[in-house]
Amino acid sequence: MARTEWGNQTAITEFVLLGFGYLQELQIFLFLLFLIIYIGTMAGNILIVVLVVADQHLHTPMYFFLGNLSCLEICYSSTILPRMLASLLTEDKSISFLGCVMQYYFFGCLVATECYLLGVMSYDRYLAICKPLHYVTLMNGKRSRQIAAGSWICGLLTNTIITSLMSQLLFCGPNEIDHFFCDLTPVLNLSCSDAHLVELVTFILASIGTMPLFLLTLMSYVYIISTILRIPSTTGRQKAFSTCSSHLIVVTVFYGTLIIVYIVPETNALREVHKVLSLFYTVLTPMINPLIYSLRNKEVRKALHNAVNKFIVFRETQAKSSCFRLL
Repeated sequence: MARTEWGNQTAITEFVLLGFGYLQELQIFLFLLFLIIYIGTMAGNILIVVLVVADQHLHTPMYFFLGNLSCLEICYSSTILPRMLASLLTEDKSISFLGCVMQYYFFGCLVATECYLLGVMSYDRYLAICKPLHYVTLMNGKRSRQIAAGSWICGLLTNTIITSLMSQLLFCGPNEIDHFFCDLTPVLNLSCSDAHLVELVTFILASIGTMPLFLLTLMSYVYIISTILRIPSTTGRQKAFSTCSSHLIVVTVFYGTLIIVYIVPETNALREVHKVLSLFYTVLTPMINPLIYSLRNKEVRKALHNAVNKFIVFRETQAKSSCFRLL
């Protein structure tokens, strides 16, 4: 292991991600499972992005935010899964200090950005259902682009501050991280310097950035559900709820697991539970988002059907052209 002298202490320049090492006999199975998940995640989210860009009917704020979310999920999965797959395949669990810091940086930026995007998408659904007459004015194309750009910028800035503070810590003791990626808390637990400033700044930024978004999402759905319940016709209620049910499922899974992992105290008994729950918002949520939005959304299914039909027609035209050339 590479080490450098730091005064009278030896600074660690390499960590070991223990991951799921206790399931040694299942390493090949886990590799194949996470490989399938990664391929499915990339394929599903790329498909959503292509449909949103290519289909004119999806050029609305709602689907613009959905396209942004899919782009984020592509980056999100690529931050964690390739490194995990390499570790499972080669059994090399080491990661450099710089590599660990960079992984946490991108992971943290993307998590923060997803919180902003999910909050914005909740507000968008609130305007569409509760303020339909003012929706076009309050959420037009230009404003949706500005809000999406603001979400990305805020996510990047928030975690830049935390990561810069974390990178200045000294690590000179144990170097084994009991996780499958470089999350903040497991890394801080290994620091032999005072990490209270990092923890305080993280708490303040998370409180300022995340809690208002969570409350915005919660209040948006309180108003949405109350508005839907006041719709007299059953068909109208079902149609209104179908426009936001997919997003509600994603928000519930994302925030539910996030709250359990980061708010419920981590004890020896709950450490493995936390690790498994971390899979939900880091690995499974990016995979199920395209499935939820495509299978439960009539317009996305219609866009996919049109794209498939266009592709079939194009292939038939190409085949006929080839036959004529041969003749």
